[in-house]
Amino acid sequence: MNDRYCDILRDALTPDNYQKLMDLPNPKLHKFVAESIELCKPESVIICTDSPDDIARVRQLAIDNNEETPLAIEGHTIHFDGPADLARDKDSTKYLLPPGVDLGSRLNSTDKQKGLEEITGYLRNSMAGRIMLVRFFCLGPLNSEFSISGVQLTDSAYVAHSEDLLYRPGYEQFKSIGNSSAFFRVLHSAGRLDENNVSADIHKRRVYIDLDDEIVYTVNTQYGGNTIGFKKLALRLAIRKADREGWLAEHMFIMGVHGPKDRVTYFTGAFPSFCGKTSTSMIDGETIVGDDIAYLRRSSDGIRTVNVESGIFGVIKDVNPHDDPVIFKAITTPGEVIFSNVLVNNGIPYWLGDPRTVPDRGVNYAGEWHAGKKDADGKEIPFAHTNARYTIRLSTLSNLDKNADAPEGVPVGGIIYGGRDSDTWVPVQQSFDWTHGVITMGAALESETTAATLGQAGVRSFQPMSNLDFVSLPLGRYVQNHLDFADGMETPPVIFAVNYFQVDDGSYLTGMTDKNVWIKWAELRIHNDVDCIPTPTGCIPKYDDLKRLFKQVLNADYTRDQYIRQFTLRVPENLKKAGRIEEIYRTQVSDTPDILFQVLEEQRNRLEEARNAWGDYISPFDLDKA
Repeated sequence: MNDRYCDILRDALTPDNYQKLMDLPNPKLHKFVAESIELCKPESVIICTDSPDDIARVRQLAIDNNEETPLAIEGHTIHFDGPADLARDKDSTKYLLPPGVDLGSRLNSTDKQKGLEEITGYLRNSMAGRIMLVRFFCLGPLNSEFSISGVQLTDSAYVAHSEDLLYRPGYEQFKSIGNSSAFFRVLHSAGRLDENNVSADIHKRRVYIDLDDEIVYTVNTQYGGNTIGFKKLALRLAIRKADREGWLAEHMFIMGVHGPKDRVTYFTGAFPSFCGKTSTSMIDGETIVGDDIAYLRRSSDGIRTVNVESGIFGVIKDVNPHDDPVIFKAITTPGEVIFSNVLVNNGIPYWLGDPRTVPDRGVNYAGEWHAGKKDADGKEIPFAHTNARYTIRLSTLSNLDKNADAPEGVPVGGIIYGGRDSDTWVPVQQSFDWTHGVITMGAALESETTAATLGQAGVRSFQPMSNLDFVSLPLGRYVQNHLDFADGMETPPVIFAVNYFQVDDGSYLTGMTDKNVWIKWAELRIHNDVDCIPTPTGCIPKYDDLKRLFKQVLNADYTRDQYIRQFTLRVPENLKKAGRIEEIYRTQVSDTPDILFQVLEEQRNRLEEARNAWGDYISPFDLDKA
């Protein structure tokens, strides 16, 4: 090791912590820690191993630092982010690119040298008087071809505690990589704190990703989506790594859908925030592998996938015992849970959509709160934030799939794409083939914006594969990688599109649990257990199959009128969608594969032929007769 780095580490670390770091014989790691100490100037440094004592120390430190406060139920704590630090900051999240590198106009980037100078300026001396925590985690199961090691340096015990719940311990795993440079690095500081112990310099909030050096820098923020380095921030690094190595890193859940005769079919699914992603992965009667990020690799039996994480950082809004019984139980009984940005009264947390009676006063992200309280602009402050969260380990869930930690992953039978769409897509449809699904369901995914990101809600946004915010490649290349991924595969996974948000006369056309039926139908289709109706945009269920499934799955009647309203083909809206998607790829994505335009044109032609035969709005019963 360089003598200068050795001196920095010996001066900053106690002998015990120094030895813990030296037990990882990796010069690149030592250099990263030393340079970060020299930059951020922490008062002390703790090297955390996988030991229960080290993990418990971090949790206690979060409480001692007043970053978390214990609640009435044993193991539960509350964390508040500042009023202006409650969601992912897309505008301030940028790729650091060297001269000559261009990821396209839709991906936010800045000059690498300029960006490094800016963010290291904000990080300089940012940890003065504080403890730097050095944490090691493994992305994916331990001892697997999917495994990626990572190290995060942070002065926030809340962030470090959250990662204990969300990721597999990685100190021992790190030993196995020896002096390899193949690991992800994250450096975070909450920056200057105000009187409420939250990041004060929000105008200097920055989240910069150095793709070449595989480092994430984040400063002047505490919100998990901006600071928990191995969530969406490291997903950007993984997408780049996957591109080099021939696999996929995706913003997807993984679930096991239980079919006839104890059959389990595994699905991945990509949904933007607030579009039903977690609730789909948690459908009653099915099993969950993961709710957010998946790595996918080709194998001898098709495609296999793993959950990158081992916990959930979930939106808590509308969680209730009827629709989300497993999660509701996990967050209302003793066990380790971190709540954020909800209302707290007498040690009890309350959230938007909470089925319990909500008190008219308490403490929330804006401080002391009472019903009718207004902010400086005269706008009434809700008792909890729309993007309030809970953080738990997956192991606390009663429906965790038995193969959740399998090093070889689980076989992918189906892939689901879903967005928030009021007027175009039907509740569920199957693609004609892999290429059709990748292009018209994945690459063409749109969704109406929500409170999970900063900005105006309710705007239709382009969200290819639900991954646009995190793609670190030119978008056309990213789409081509998906098209190529199943090359030569005899039976690739079947691709489906779902939509839980159709609206008619201001009301949703589907109930919250109807998704249980759509997923069961998709599982049956993969195994050819039910037939379907070909339409210009994909294959839809037959009425009799849905009627039977609604009775079997939900013990509910399903009428012909419901079926017609939900599965009517809306030709004008689908044609407009095809036009919007083509325009984006023609004008904003310079490297779009030609096959994308061909497939969209074929779909438009099918829609025009159907309109000529039946009109603008076509009943599924008419299509069934075709």
